[in-house]
Order: sequence, then C-alpha cells, then structure tokens
Amino acid sequence: MKINIRGSRRAAIAVALGSVLALTATACGDDGSGGGGGEGSEGSGTGKIVFWDNNGGVRTDIWKQIIADFEKAHPDIDVEYVGISSTEYQSKVDTAIQGGGLPDVGGVGAAMLAGFSAQGALEPLDERLAGSSLKGKLNEDMVESMKAAGGGDGTLYSIPTSANNGVLYYRTDLFEKAGLEEPTTWDRFFKAAEKLTNAEKNEFGYTIRGGAGSIAQALDAMYGQSGITSFWNGDKTTVNDPRNVEALEKYAALYKKVTPSADLNNDFTKMVAQWDSGTIGMLNHNLGSYQDHVKALGTDKFRGIPQPTGPGGKRVQVSNPVDGLGLFKSSKNKEAAWKFIEFALSHEENSKFNESAGQVPANTDAAKDAWVSEAEPTKLAAEALSDGSTTIVQLPYYLPDWNTISKAENEPNFQKVLLGDMSAKEFLDTLAEQLNEAQAEWKQRNQ
Repeated sequence: MKINIRGSRRAAIAVALGSVLALTATACGDDGSGGGGGEGSEGSGTGKIVFWDNNGGVRTDIWKQIIADFEKAHPDIDVEYVGISSTEYQSKVDTAIQGGGLPDVGGVGAAMLAGFSAQGALEPLDERLAGSSLKGKLNEDMVESMKAAGGGDGTLYSIPTSANNGVLYYRTDLFEKAGLEEPTTWDRFFKAAEKLTNAEKNEFGYTIRGGAGSIAQALDAMYGQSGITSFWNGDKTTVNDPRNVEALEKYAALYKKVTPSADLNNDFTKMVAQWDSGTIGMLNHNLGSYQDHVKALGTDKFRGIPQPTGPGGKRVQVSNPVDGLGLFKSSKNKEAAWKFIEFALSHEENSKFNESAGQVPANTDAAKDAWVSEAEPTKLAAEALSDGSTTIVQLPYYLPDWNTISKAENEPNFQKVLLGDMSAKEFLDTLAEQLNEAQAEWKQRNQ
C-alpha cells in the first residue's frame, strides 16, 4: 500500500492551522520561552529564551560561542541552546507546531521555510528588520531569496545568516600521482573517478551521497551534465527531461563501481568523515565542510573548486538554500528573541559563524573580512557566482511540500536507483508527478 506522506503532511498542516489558538505553550515558563501556538507576546525583553539549532552537532560549538558573547552583552537574557540534527529538524518543528513546545528562535533555512510559514508558525520580520541596526547591512540577494521562499506573498520570515554553494573537493596528491587533470569538466570528473579506483586496495575515485540529503546532490549532478537551465518549462518540471534522465543514469552508475558500498546510507557527516580519513579521490559537498577537510588533510592535499562545466563549457548548478534565523510567533518574549537574532547577524558574530562554517556571510561587512578571500573554496565560489560563468537552476523552495518531496518521499527511491531496483526514468517521472501536483496547488492558492 502506498502511503501519501505529502497528503498526510497537508492534513497535519490543516489541523495545526485550525487548532493553533487552542494549543498550550508547553515549553514555556514564566521566564518567557516559546510555546507551540497562539500569537505570543513581546515580553519584557529580559529573562530566558530558547534557541533551536537546525544543524546541531556540526554547528554546536560556534553557536555556543555566539551565545556566550550575547549573554555577556545582554546579562539580563539567558539563552537555552538545543542542538537538533539537520535530518530531524523539520519533523521536530512540525511536531511542536501541532502539539506545542516551539522555541523562541530557531534555524530556518529557505528549504523548509514555506512549510513552516504555511502553518502560521513564524513571525513576519520585515518591520523589525527595517527598524533595526541590520537595516542595509544584509546581502539583498539573500534577503530576496528568503522572501521568495516564504510561500509567495513576499513576506520575510527568516533573517539570512549565510549562503552556501556546491563544491567539488578533490585530492590534489592523488590526482598528481595518477597524472590526472583537474576535474573542471564532467568528462574529466568521470575519467578521474574510474582511474582512481582500486577496490581491492580500498581506493575509490568518488564518494556518492546515498543517505539523507541525497536528492539535492543528485539534482546538481543531473543539471550540471544536461545543461538545462530552468527547473520549470511552463507549469511542468524539467527533472524528467530525457537529458536529465540520461545524466542521472550515468551518475547513479558510479555507485559500487567507483564508490564504497557504504555510500548507500551516507548522509553528509558520514560522507565527509569517510573522505577525510580515507583514500577517495573526489567528494561533492558544499562550503560548509571546508574546515573539516583542512583539519584532516591540511591545505596542500586537496582543493575545493566550483562544480564541473558541462556542454559548451557552461557551468550549471542547482541553488543551495540560504540559511537563516526565524522568530516563532508563539514566543512569549519576542523582544529578547529579536535581540538575539540582531546580535547573531552583527558584523563580528556573523563573520565568526561563517568563518567556522566556511560559508558566505549575509552581513555585507562580514563578507569583506580577510578570511573570505583566504579560504580558497569560498573565494572561488563567490567569483563563480558573480563573474557570469555559472547559471543557477532555482529550486522551488516556495512550495510548502518541497522539503518533504525532496527528502522523505524520494530519498528511499533514490537508494533503489543506486541498487538497480528502480530505473532513473521511473524515479524522475515519480518525482516530476509530485512536483507538478505541488506546483499546481501552489498556483491555485496564490492566484
């Protein structure tokens, strides 16, 4: 029996919206921490607030530094940190929206923004930003990306903290030893993946992401090879265009041929750790793992370059979601929660966060700091995005169902493709059907 996860999610959203005023703020106390429903209040601007990190573990240390700085600057506010892994974050927030227990502040990236805003869980932030010290200090493209991802009405529900970009990391020492050219094209990429593989010696040319987060990486490889530059052709998605089907077939065929078999279940943390500790030639990830590679390998054994170019020397890649901080509407201490967001996006703190994460700062002053040009992948990514060499295929983050479609509904199917239990065409046709339906529903609601 096929379970309609997306339909179940829509039903849950309807229930949540219908009962939001009746929900009890179970996570809040007299100190003003947030709850799971209602309009909340401005509060006293002092006391306790709760912050949920949407990339707990990976970003815990840097957030604790920022929180310590904030509490020093605001001794009358205490921040309770809760780290939640990126793979569990959406479901945890959805559960709290329906049953109570939301924090005051939480990480809200563009990919999950529409789903949360559709449930009425987030506070509009346009007026707060306009009246704050951050006015005119944030990258306008990132702000506009957040507005576009919010569900279609142009409201800002999350303040951008950083932008990411897809990167191809490769082992310069292994490439030099094998006499290989830098993998700047997809043809060179596939050639290197094969030549660097010796399974008997546990040496592989590539590590493929088969676990959580696999769909975005697969889309990047598809559109990069096919050269298709738009996610939509009218009201129909291009994901199952024959050129993309052919590209996915070639990409998926790498599994177990030039990759470790363990890749089937690899999320990004496992994939990154495996690459850092082994003898694998190439890794597709993003700027966020750069510092991990530096710690493991130094700077002389690898490079991080923009994604390979495809037909006609064009570089096409899918958009990486902007990350940010949202203020939950149910917070009983919105004034203190906003102070925390404003502080975290200040020049010094935003620079500190993004240097640790290896990402592009949203604060325009932070983006001018020396470390940005000294971190080669960040510098190359910024140049590739600004010099006209790269075309970005914008993913439909504005669809409330996007995160569910691209994760829970299709990650298991992509594993079937890797195992040979489902064809690339069947996988992409299924994905296209879901996306076309979601797009039609979105257009009907926003006409």
